[in-house]
Amino acid sequence: MAKFLITAVDSRTEKVVPLLYDNMDSSLTDLEGRSVVRTVDASLRAPAVIAPVTSRETPLGKTSPRILKISLGLSCNYACEYCSQRFVARNVETNPDDISVFLASLDKWVLNPPDAIEFWGGEPLVYIKTLKPLAQALREKFPAARFSAITNGSLLSPDINQWLDDLGFTVSVSHDGPGQHVRGPDPLDDPQSREVILELYRRLAPKGRFSFNAMLNRENQSRAAIQAFFVDLTGDSDVLIGEGGLVDAYDAGGIAQSLRPEEFHPFRRQAFHDIRHGKAGRISSVRDRVMSFVNSLRFERPASSLGQKCGMDRVDSIAVDLKGNVLTCQNVSAAALAPNGESHRIGHTSELGQVALKSATHWSHRKECPSCPMLQICKGACMFLQGPLWEASCDNAYSDALPIFAAGIEFLTGLVPVHIEGELREERKDIFGFSDQVPPVRAAASRKPFPVPVVTA
Repeated sequence: MAKFLITAVDSRTEKVVPLLYDNMDSSLTDLEGRSVVRTVDASLRAPAVIAPVTSRETPLGKTSPRILKISLGLSCNYACEYCSQRFVARNVETNPDDISVFLASLDKWVLNPPDAIEFWGGEPLVYIKTLKPLAQALREKFPAARFSAITNGSLLSPDINQWLDDLGFTVSVSHDGPGQHVRGPDPLDDPQSREVILELYRRLAPKGRFSFNAMLNRENQSRAAIQAFFVDLTGDSDVLIGEGGLVDAYDAGGIAQSLRPEEFHPFRRQAFHDIRHGKAGRISSVRDRVMSFVNSLRFERPASSLGQKCGMDRVDSIAVDLKGNVLTCQNVSAAALAPNGESHRIGHTSELGQVALKSATHWSHRKECPSCPMLQICKGACMFLQGPLWEASCDNAYSDALPIFAAGIEFLTGLVPVHIEGELREERKDIFGFSDQVPPVRAAASRKPFPVPVVTA
């Protein structure tokens, strides 16, 4: 069990209050063990489901997919700076000739209609000659499945927009708002591309089937600025912004855009300010993670129920290419090796019972995660990264999760966490950079005034 002493400040009275937080059973109590959260009665809770645990030594298998992710290939007309696929070894490219064999095989391994089918690149619209007949055939076969694709938007056209709408696609356009120059080319700079993107937005957004997906990095740290950018672009205060977290470091470009130690505290203060002042409410990674953490405390969610954040450790979430290769996830190829030396090709659909996810490491098998207070929010960062890339991603994820942690606790209790004491590196204990102003925490709460972290707009 990992317990943490949290020094918190009452945001109304500035009273300093000690709390105890347990990341394994999601309890938040005072020093006498009394819950400071109004928890849901145990008799009203659904039984906790134990998440699967995968590793090289205990690999996970796969079953008929509930979520089916189809990789069309990794080719792209852009070369973005921190793309997770930038240095992934390429497999033999799929093409329209592969569709008939792929479709003919489905009944042997897709035993129930999937809830969702995702079409992935690279840039999926590079593969439009494959995508169209494939998606049309799958729509006929699985009429109720949710279809989705993520695109950089540069290859959209009026005809493609109509087709995406007709087939019921949910579309996300990857764009970092004011920080797009860091990622790569900006399709909004081209008037024709800009209008086509906005035309698709006007088609799909009212149906809840469009989002802009933005990522944070060291040159693009403000969610408030990102949200304001897309509200201004669309004229829609209800614009939905997907993603919204700090980048994972998949390569040197990702490390270059990771936060530096001197940037941790300013980022956390900015992020917390954006959340508590309602300036990031349209960003899914904020809204969803705050409520997930709030519910973890209300329902006392056990850590044993936590899977990886991407969901690809689920037995019914499968990524495949059109050759039938089963992959670790949609961002790799059958030709690539994971950092632990195992192949990202974890099996083939013709022998689904033999699939073995040896390329991933569940959070419980990492030395840092079980003793981390951000576990219930972070869920282990990327499951296949190792070494310096995982360490940089872990640092990003920790700073990214802290404002979510603080906002969730303030929402439930009115108390803002400012310091965490436990088995942590020293630089992780001071949440906002104010710990040297905190009086020693004893059984009796101190009343010394303390500045609740606020960043002026």
